[in-house]
Amino acid sequence: MNVHYASRAAATLAMLLSVCAQAADTERGKTVSETPAVSAEDLAAIGERIRQTGAQIRADIKEARARLDAQKAQEEAERKREAEQARQQAIRESKHRQAVEAAQARTRLEAAARTEQAERERQEALHAKRQQAEKAKREEQLALAAQSTKEEQAARLRATRERAAEALSQARASAGVRAFAEESGR
Repeated sequence: MNVHYASRAAATLAMLLSVCAQAADTERGKTVSETPAVSAEDLAAIGERIRQTGAQIRADIKEARARLDAQKAQEEAERKREAEQARQQAIRESKHRQAVEAAQARTRLEAAARTEQAERERQEALHAKRQQAEKAKREEQLALAAQSTKEEQAARLRATRERAAEALSQARASAGVRAFAEESGR
C-alpha cells in the first residue's frame, strides 16, 4: 500500500480510538452528560466513513493483489523468456562446437590423407628406383655376359685357328710342301 492509503487507515483508527475512549469513559461511571454527546447522525456518518474506508482498503488490497499477481506473472514470463534464451544460446554454442569439431576432424583427415599420399608416392619412387637399379644391374650383367661370350668365342676361334695352323704346319712338315701344292693344283 502506498502512503495515501496508510494515512486513511490511520485517520480511521484515530476516530475509532476517540469513540472507544468515550465509551470507556462512560463505563467508568461517568454520566453521559459529562461527555459530549454524539448524535445518531454523527454515529451514522462515522459508520459510513468506516464502511467506505473498509471498502476502500478492500479495493486497495484487491488492486495490490492484482498488481502482485501481474508482477508475478510478468516475472514468470521473464524467467521463461530468459530460460528459453539460455536454451537457444546453449543450442547455438553446441552447434558451433560441433561445427568446429567437425572442421578439425576434416582437417585431421585431410592431413592424414596427404601424409598417406606422400608416403605412398615416396614408396612408389623408391620402388621405381630399385627397379631401375635392378634393370641397370641386369643390363650390365648381360653386357658383361655378352662381352664374355664374345671373348670366349674369339678365344675359341683363335684356338681353333691355331690348332688348324699347327695341324697344317705339322702336315706340311711330314708330307712336305709338295703334297699340298699338288693337291691345291688338282
